Amino acid sequence: MTHSFKSYIDIKENHFGAESLDTSGDESYIEQRQPRLLKGEAVTATEDNVLQFVSLSERKHGRSGTLYVTNFKLSFIPSVSTRTDNPECQHSSLLDEFDVSLCNIDCIYHITRDKKRKLVGGQNVSSKIKGLLVVCKNMRTLTFSFKFANVNSGRSIANALLHYAFPRRHHLLFAYDYREPYVRSNQNNTQMFQDQSDWLDELKKSNCIGWRITSSNTSYNLSANLPSFFVVPEGALDWQLETASRHFRGNRPPVWCWGTNEGAALVRMADMLPGINDRVQENVMLEQVRKAHPKKRQPHIMDLQKSLPTPRDLQISFCKLRDICSPESASRFWNQEPDFFGRMDSSRWLHYVSGCLSIAQQAAQILASGATVVLQEGEGRDASTIVSSLVQLLCNPSTRSIVGFQSLIQKEWVALGHPFCSRLGLIAESEVDQSPMFLLFLDCVWQILNQFPGKFEFTETYLTTLWDACHVGIFDTFIFNCERERACAATDTHNPLHLRSVWDWEEQYGPEDVALFRNPLYALKLEKPLSTKLSALPISCGLSSLEVWQQCYCRWVPMLEMTGGGRVQVNFQVRLLAEEIVELQRKVEICRKGGHPDRVAPFDFSEEFSFACDSALLRSRLQNNPSSFFPFMSHSACVGEILLNTSILGDEDESDDRDAGLNESTYSLSTAV
Repeated sequence: MTHSFKSYIDIKENHFGAESLDTSGDESYIEQRQPRLLKGEAVTATEDNVLQFVSLSERKHGRSGTLYVTNFKLSFIPSVSTRTDNPECQHSSLLDEFDVSLCNIDCIYHITRDKKRKLVGGQNVSSKIKGLLVVCKNMRTLTFSFKFANVNSGRSIANALLHYAFPRRHHLLFAYDYREPYVRSNQNNTQMFQDQSDWLDELKKSNCIGWRITSSNTSYNLSANLPSFFVVPEGALDWQLETASRHFRGNRPPVWCWGTNEGAALVRMADMLPGINDRVQENVMLEQVRKAHPKKRQPHIMDLQKSLPTPRDLQISFCKLRDICSPESASRFWNQEPDFFGRMDSSRWLHYVSGCLSIAQQAAQILASGATVVLQEGEGRDASTIVSSLVQLLCNPSTRSIVGFQSLIQKEWVALGHPFCSRLGLIAESEVDQSPMFLLFLDCVWQILNQFPGKFEFTETYLTTLWDACHVGIFDTFIFNCERERACAATDTHNPLHLRSVWDWEEQYGPEDVALFRNPLYALKLEKPLSTKLSALPISCGLSSLEVWQQCYCRWVPMLEMTGGGRVQVNFQVRLLAEEIVELQRKVEICRKGGHPDRVAPFDFSEEFSFACDSALLRSRLQNNPSSFFPFMSHSACVGEILLNTSILGDEDESDDRDAGLNESTYSLSTAV
């Protein structure tokens, strides 16, 4: 069979197979041609006849449709309706299947045949744009071709992305334009640590004596990146804190994070300012930490800068990890596949994960021995945040519940001033290092969860969703560097920001998706009763004990997807068994009371056990044979794709292609990748 047929149908009248779809009277098809806009969202650029290629497609699968750029997202609307309501995929009320938040965009490349050139944010492109490669911070890649679009369409889309995806000022984030009403959920019991009561409650729960809450920073005069209230040694007076803080980087003296009932405390402290050789003030503060211990034991100081990566080192490692887990083409994937683990080792990502876990384990053991641990590094806002959080996960079972974990993040990361805005790269700042510190922490948590699945209330789906939520750009949880910035934004007289917490998951997802955040084994309370003595989880920190977090890093690679396989099948079976166990326990209890178990109405799991979805919905999902990356993008479920036999970018002279239409039967409908 030869490809000798030449089509002369005008591209504007024929959208790659759209003629085969009868859309008369199909209102949903007409609606689908427009993106779903949130309140405050506006379209800034749009273009028809754009081709989107399926990630790593070996046969150049793709879709034709309309590409939109708004002040919130990059949205692609396929010409051929793909209304499947796939029960496998997670459904967000903020972003549709083919949408990407602008805050999630990390790099934009102009592609011409086999070459690519990185475009710089904030600059205008004057040349023709034939294709765009969009690389996201969550490993997703998007490829678009403007071969059959208007001449200047690629340029307008590229300039809109470069302007809105890399804002120079914080007030240009979409959070300031978002006008959707927000009411905090009554079910969200997460402690926010924005007032004194939460810190007081944390002190009472730990039963750690020798420490007090200071209000010396209510006007942020002591430190711009510490909260209004925080915990310090009981013997340290406010004037001593003010004097000492001027000698520490970021004006951050020793700050209490957590403690044991034996008096051992977990403390975070910044380094001394460069050029200060006199460490008198540091010694004064460490002496106050020693006196805060009931037995006046000398604290154990751990210098994290000697053993953990700097933000710049971690960013370099992440870029290598991203290149491994999101290759630009199928051929590159197969070329890298034989040396996958060698490339992972050279990226050093798992080395950093192992290092964080190892140091956290050492700190936990020191705390268990009854001694205070002081974590010291830089400004005390990056590596010490990771280690401090991991130590509490290992030692404090309450932090392994969903509410406890969220409260832990609020305390250690949000309230104590981790620079989320800078590290996530939400604002284009050349002098600030972008670095996925929070992702490194989530990976460490996943490794612990993977070794002790019954000890945590949340699942890996929860952790992956949490990483995605960092890049939405709406929630105040992740768009500020400290509490001072958050307070200033909320009280701005010109454009006050309505603060929205990411922990109200119902704002984004339905109950069937939120239910997948919860671990049924934890809900059944299969753990043994805890003793009063502090004991940490005995984790294995060596490289041989760690795994690649495939659900988070590899979910956009179709070749790695297993239909009807993977961890998801184990998770489903555990959920079904959990329901049977609860039902049997209920019947046993009824028999003990003299009743007949078969005469009692079926038990409503959803009322007592929040982990249980509706049983019918759960079994219907099982019947659909979900893929190994459930509930995220299912490549095998994509429909209405187009098999493109032409080059992505076509010939150098695009005008000939435009006049000739679609040459040599350039499209055919395909229903599977």
